[in-house]
Amino acid sequence: MTARTNRRWLVARHSAGEISEANFRWVESPVPTPADGQFLARNLWFSFEPTQRFLIAPADPAVPDSGGIPLGEAMSTIAVSRIVESRHPEFSPGQIVHGHMGWEDYSVTDGKSFSPTYRVPDGIPPNWALGVFGLTGLVAYFGIHEVARPKRGETIVISGAAGGVGSIASQLAKIHGLRVIGVAGSAAKCEWLTREAGVDAAINYKSEDVGPRLAALCPDGIDIFFDNDGGPLLDLALERLRQGGRVVLSGATSRYAVQPPPPGPGSYLNLVMVNGRMEGLLGRDYIPRREEAISAMLPLLRSGRLKSKEDVLVGLREAPRGLARLYAGENVGKQLLRMDGPGVDSERTPDLARPDALA
Repeated sequence: MTARTNRRWLVARHSAGEISEANFRWVESPVPTPADGQFLARNLWFSFEPTQRFLIAPADPAVPDSGGIPLGEAMSTIAVSRIVESRHPEFSPGQIVHGHMGWEDYSVTDGKSFSPTYRVPDGIPPNWALGVFGLTGLVAYFGIHEVARPKRGETIVISGAAGGVGSIASQLAKIHGLRVIGVAGSAAKCEWLTREAGVDAAINYKSEDVGPRLAALCPDGIDIFFDNDGGPLLDLALERLRQGGRVVLSGATSRYAVQPPPPGPGSYLNLVMVNGRMEGLLGRDYIPRREEAISAMLPLLRSGRLKSKEDVLVGLREAPRGLARLYAGENVGKQLLRMDGPGVDSERTPDLARPDALA
């Protein structure tokens, strides 16, 4: 490629099921030019989110305006990018931004999307801006510290505990003084949770009977259930919720590809019997408070008490594989992609041992 060639992945086939490279088409075209109110950005890092499945979903004839990105348009994602040209009054060349961009080297945007584009604070490396300090970290931080309303010594169960949100939420819960039970989908993930994240116990839902394991590990019940999965585990947790228990709804990765949508939890009435509470949260709502989360988590990262677990692929060609890995549950930690080619900054995680790191 040349510096003025824009490599792109376009949506070639919609799918409600398995995702593969066949859903996308690789093309090369000239780098676009921004119009008034837009800017041109060089994409540096991509994030992969379970909700990207909706972007390539087929239209439902019974639902107006349903379906994902039109065929022939670029697949999109949350990215960290460097502005190279701007005709937008709020953004300038050289700024590093977090926002929705295409699966391509260069994207043109007006900065408006489901979650608005914002500047990445100086000194924050791009991968952290997408993970521990991005929407993933915001959901984990505010989900634990505000929605869960934790009390030291309580027992929390976290589904998808080794994923992007879960890996941070599990550590924050432990730091807060909770007894943490993580549920994940492989032996490697469970080993990381117990050895690196420091959780009290981990359950492999693919090889263990989760119900009896929860009964053994939580004989007095569950105070908090942090749900990233949205599947049968929600019912199991509701059945075991203690008086005043809380359920935090962060995501529903097990339900996104199921058509028609499965019925909701059958044990929700137990919330009545235990005076419980179930509440969801959306990462974009906490964007105005991101500095608060960064200030709280940065010292934990510096001290090593909090680890930013990432699963990184390199090169735009790997984008379809990154999304497929996420849906197959192959990632441990946040699934990311570092871009290749001209104009890409190689800076990644800083050396936190340096006293001036992220000062």
